[in-house]
Amino acid sequence: MLLFIFRVLFWVILIAFMIASVSSTGIATAAGSNRANFNGVVLVGFGLGVFVFLLDVLTPRRKLGALAGVFFGLLVGLLISVVLAPIADMINKSYAINLSDDSINSIKWLIGICICYLTITVVMRTKDDVRFVIPYIEFAKQTKGARPLVMDTSAIVDGRIADLCESRVFDAPIIVPRFVLNELQLIADSADKLKRNRGRRGVDVLKKMQSSSNIDVEIDETAVAEIEQVRGVDQKLLLFTKACNGRLATTDYNLTKVAQVRTVDVLNINDLANSLKVVALPGEGMHVKIVKPGEEADQGIGYLDDGTMIVVEGARNKIGRQVQISVTSSLQTSAGKMIFGRFESFVSPERNNAHNGGRASDDRRPRAAARS
Repeated sequence: MLLFIFRVLFWVILIAFMIASVSSTGIATAAGSNRANFNGVVLVGFGLGVFVFLLDVLTPRRKLGALAGVFFGLLVGLLISVVLAPIADMINKSYAINLSDDSINSIKWLIGICICYLTITVVMRTKDDVRFVIPYIEFAKQTKGARPLVMDTSAIVDGRIADLCESRVFDAPIIVPRFVLNELQLIADSADKLKRNRGRRGVDVLKKMQSSSNIDVEIDETAVAEIEQVRGVDQKLLLFTKACNGRLATTDYNLTKVAQVRTVDVLNINDLANSLKVVALPGEGMHVKIVKPGEEADQGIGYLDDGTMIVVEGARNKIGRQVQISVTSSLQTSAGKMIFGRFESFVSPERNNAHNGGRASDDRRPRAAARS
């Protein structure tokens, strides 16, 4: 909207200045004997105006930069106008056009208006990279306030990000790019029932986040040519996150690794969830129910209420029983968390119910305390 108003203002100023110029005494008087003055002002004004306007409109639009870029573009435009102003005098003398001084001055002003407009629109549509202007110097972008969270489709479908933002763990604006929303719609319209349910769940989560007063959600509709030309939503996400200086929120393990390689700040929801789990120290005792055999001989597998898998040595033949184990080690990755333990003894139903009300994962006391 701001860019549209600026374009209209440009044409109003340009036409008003041309009318005022051709109506001046010097040009109007000279136009009676020599129409070169009148034609020069009108043709140069409209010609330059149409040229720079079409160049601006046909150039792919980018997100509006900081307001300081407008002043920077105006300054550059004025400097370029000063450099190009003598060209009008040189052309007038070289080709013997015999334009009056008023016509030459009007043409110089028209050149300045067009150049300033063009430089401002270029700055407004480009990034904050000025290394091409000042070689060997790169200005670091200073971000005030919290950096925005750029949402991946997997993080939206997962749904936990909505609860995290609702609880004020992340006090940052949420940005959902247009191509992510399009991918979410494609998943919701999929012929596969499982994918369709996941897509609809993602749409519901996004709607819930938008209706919350504690979450600032923005659907970014900006079309950047550099991003739109890239194939694949993951690659677009990486470029978009860099462009807005944000953090990428995802649950995709591979995307997390690629983002780290490309120096994009990424927040993996699974990593955050794993970091909030209770740490199992070696030698600590806990109760767990063995539900299936493990891959190795004599191993049994159990799970905590939060989904953490426990691999128990010596529990392959104890499937369906509550056992007490001694933790030997733990392994935590982006894909999940695993606890390795050794079978100690069976847990009687009375003792198990007395300790945790029938939930195996809540009785996680150290062995020394349990035996005392």
